[in-house]
Amino acid sequence: MKTIRIGSGSGYSGDRIEPAVELAEKGDLDYLVFECLAERTIALAQQARLSDPEAGFDPLLSERMRRVLPFVGRGRETGQRRLRLISNMGAANPLAAAREVRRIAVELGLHGLKVAAVTGDDVLAVLKASPEQRLDNGATIASLGDRLISANAYLGAEGIVEALEADADVVITGRVADPSLFLAPQVFEFGWAEDDWTRLGRGTLIGHLLECAGQITGGYFADPGVKEVPNLARLGFPLAEVDAEGRAVISKVAGSGGRIDTATCTEQMVYEVHDPAAYLTPDVTADFSGVSFHPVATNEVRAEGADGRARPETLKVSVGYLDGWIGEGQMSYGGPGALARAQLARDVVLERLQLTGVVFDDLRAELIGVDALHGATLGSRAAAEPWEVRLRVAARCADKAEAVRIGNEVETLYTNGPYGGGGATKGVRQVVAVASLLMPRDAVKAQVNLEDAS
Repeated sequence: MKTIRIGSGSGYSGDRIEPAVELAEKGDLDYLVFECLAERTIALAQQARLSDPEAGFDPLLSERMRRVLPFVGRGRETGQRRLRLISNMGAANPLAAAREVRRIAVELGLHGLKVAAVTGDDVLAVLKASPEQRLDNGATIASLGDRLISANAYLGAEGIVEALEADADVVITGRVADPSLFLAPQVFEFGWAEDDWTRLGRGTLIGHLLECAGQITGGYFADPGVKEVPNLARLGFPLAEVDAEGRAVISKVAGSGGRIDTATCTEQMVYEVHDPAAYLTPDVTADFSGVSFHPVATNEVRAEGADGRARPETLKVSVGYLDGWIGEGQMSYGGPGALARAQLARDVVLERLQLTGVVFDDLRAELIGVDALHGATLGSRAAAEPWEVRLRVAARCADKAEAVRIGNEVETLYTNGPYGGGGATKGVRQVVAVASLLMPRDAVKAQVNLEDAS
């Protein structure tokens, strides 16, 4: 039975590059997929494109392509297994990203590569024409006004399949659902029908297992003394060998760090899945409730038992909008009495913000290493007093000028607060908030744009 090999080149925008190169060089792959978009990531990318029409794609796109494109070219020239690349690194600007890939291919002397951009996920204009639509946070499109910066629908595998049918070597997309990036080559290679819900459910399981890269090879799994993971600094990323029935063996390149076993696979399967029996994607309502994992060999696990039902009639749309500013300041205290001095410093800053009338919507004033994660109750249970504490005060403000004042007050502790404070930092950043709504799928259409690196 025919099989294909799909590797995961990244699990988020800033992920490591070396494991992807290792997969391209030694994984004997048909497809290498880079999953690089989170909901907030694409909103920030849309904001960047507003400032520069040629911006808005993943900042690591160029470096990643320089490192892995030669393996795509090598496969075409030698007649060996043909490697193709699929990625949502196009973010808010897939067309510009495709042009950049073509430019790098030419720069590397790789002629004849076909680069495709899949667009159609940007539905901002559609939403602006329906200002009465309501987000999941209760706000309407109209109420956001000029603060509205992005609206991207989660596309499925369809556009990528079309690009592969057009013989693309590299497919760059915007907002495509994470598992759909991996499902698309399975649909293309095995000719699965768009309503073959069982196989689409199985293929979606494979995509979900691979989409977070190092998480399934032990990265997010590692817990010293509880769940040991070898050679974490050399963590390898996963690959799947999939057959035409949607059954797969998950593994990694021999000699790479990390581990793959039934435990790592199980943890990844339930990650971000609200209902394992009804995992909603643009392609299928996947059912993972009957999935089982079986060891095949060291660092090799067979995944099987997924199913599927008809896909939802709506697509999720991620909406990004500006929501004020965050001002922040930090200061460290160390040595005997560090905790008491940090507590006093916090009290001083909070009183100063009140005395000077700083206007904010939300405020956090925490002692990192003491109560920042678990609050004062659990933080007070420490057996011994810490010898170093870092104060962090942050507030969300509607006005940037007010946000600036937060960090300034923390910085003044240098000469106006408890002794021994040091390492002060301060900053202000604009808040890009994200909310969601549902849109009829017939209002969204994927489009494929081809670029040849001649």
